[in-house]
Amino acid sequence: MSRAWRLPLSVCLLATVAQTLNPFVVQQSQPDPCYEENGAARRCIPEFINAAFGKEVQVSSTCGSPASRSCSITEREERPAVRSCQVCDASEPRRAHPASYLTDLNSAHNLTCWQSENFHHFPHNVTLTLSLGKKFEITYVSLQFCSPRPESLAIYKSMDYGRTWTPYQFYSSQCRKMYNRPNKAVITKQNEQEALCTDGHTDLYPLSGGLIAFSTLDGRPSGKDFDNSPVLQDWVTVTDIRVVFSRPHFPRELGGGGGGGRKDEHPAVGSYFYAVGEFQVGGRCRCNGHAARCMKEKEGKLVCNCKHNTEGPECDRCKPFHYDRPWQRASNHEPNECLACNCNLHARRCRFNMELYKLSGRKSGGVCLNCRHNTAGRHCHYCKEGFYRDLTKTITHRKACKACDCHPVGAAGKTCNQTTGQCPCKDGVTGITCNRCAKGYQQSRSPVAPCIKIPVISSTEAVVSSTEEPADCESYCKPVKGNLKINMKKYCKKDYAVQVNVLDMETVGDWAKFSVNVVTVYKSRGDPIKRGDHFLWIHMKDLACKCPKIQMSKRFLVMGATEGSSERAGLLADKNSVVIQWRDIWTRRLRKYQRKEKKGKCDKA
Repeated sequence: MSRAWRLPLSVCLLATVAQTLNPFVVQQSQPDPCYEENGAARRCIPEFINAAFGKEVQVSSTCGSPASRSCSITEREERPAVRSCQVCDASEPRRAHPASYLTDLNSAHNLTCWQSENFHHFPHNVTLTLSLGKKFEITYVSLQFCSPRPESLAIYKSMDYGRTWTPYQFYSSQCRKMYNRPNKAVITKQNEQEALCTDGHTDLYPLSGGLIAFSTLDGRPSGKDFDNSPVLQDWVTVTDIRVVFSRPHFPRELGGGGGGGRKDEHPAVGSYFYAVGEFQVGGRCRCNGHAARCMKEKEGKLVCNCKHNTEGPECDRCKPFHYDRPWQRASNHEPNECLACNCNLHARRCRFNMELYKLSGRKSGGVCLNCRHNTAGRHCHYCKEGFYRDLTKTITHRKACKACDCHPVGAAGKTCNQTTGQCPCKDGVTGITCNRCAKGYQQSRSPVAPCIKIPVISSTEAVVSSTEEPADCESYCKPVKGNLKINMKKYCKKDYAVQVNVLDMETVGDWAKFSVNVVTVYKSRGDPIKRGDHFLWIHMKDLACKCPKIQMSKRFLVMGATEGSSERAGLLADKNSVVIQWRDIWTRRLRKYQRKEKKGKCDKA
């Protein structure tokens, strides 16, 4: 077989040969090519197509407006050249040669050709620009000519929809002069992503009707290991292709030498033009191994039908909540599907953490966000503070965590044992929620020491002045049984009468020191009492016998004497004081007592 037929034959088989270049392997028909029969993920890729078919090509020049006559010289191997002429007229369909003929359906019996205008002076660039509408991984770019193949042409690619352009391949018999490139440079791993220049197309016949085909991976060292070569994956990725014809071919019989003559215009021809019958781009939608087909959205935009929990125009990112490991391109050996975060059904969002991923041996890097159902942790795998695990339910259950319900006064904190639910109790307090006093203790109504030891009272102990202490609380408190009611007589006998809100308590020796907020002052003999924060002192023995009886976070009417309070700053209450939980109906009564006191009624009482 002569050399003249080698390239056309290889191009006819180009789609088949491309399959052996490793990145594009034909998939067998399956219900879902992206998954095995057992449901396991596997790499899947869209079908190999002519991505240019039916696409619009933007051209810088088209003949026929106005109508023109063009002639060309056709060289034949070992035979005289033949001159042929034709008319191009855009107004007559049979004589028109529009750009749509570049990517329409062609056959040997129905060859349609785009043709440029006639040019009488050299140089004059003519460009063909094809937009694929999406990122494709292409194997070849081919041009089937109706005119003689150009002596010099360049192929460019864009990866950003025509915003920037990168050289892809150059063809010229004068590579250094035309494109400042060496002729037939050696491809190494260091220059795999570099456009080369070659003059091989100028030695092939026939010149008219010939073909130029550029293989994106042929001769590239990493082509055999395409899956592991991000450089070549980037090299074959395009969104747009641009072809620039820079110099026509001048036949040898006319002094061109087959490689382009020195004349800017050939007298025998008078003009030159370019004509192409078929512009093909062979490749696949770029879906990174995560989709078996491309489809059009409602807006008509081409996108991948993504699988493996991926999304994006090229399946180039993980779907929300599938961030347990970083996104990766699928390969023959590893589908690299995106994995859902493990949040035990308690979170809807998560993020990826590379440090945690590395620490886990590259197994899991997902971190759950906004854990619900009272859970916490990277995987929402334990109960948050104030809750404990209900071991009768699985961790994925909505009610897997129960509230500790620690008593606000009896417990030393809100966090209970994660397994048993036992709250940390204060001294003298017991119960799983710290809600009762232990044996030998009694309730003090104090947030600091809610349970105090029951005092042992002997008949020899003194409690007030020279009075001997009674044997028990009942006899000790008996004289003040009547202090649960108020009247004018009691009001007059007391040094002060105030409404207070009890806030807090601490013990100072044998005394209980209550922090109170004085809401209203009805009587204040001696040093005036002002509204606001004060201390109320009650001896621990009085408090233990509940005379007076006082509770936290409640309002009380307190009427007592100031005698003996000079040692402690604040108010003093004892078993002789009136300490009664406040009732709003008393407001008018106490105001009445105030008015009577001003009129001197207390002096007569």
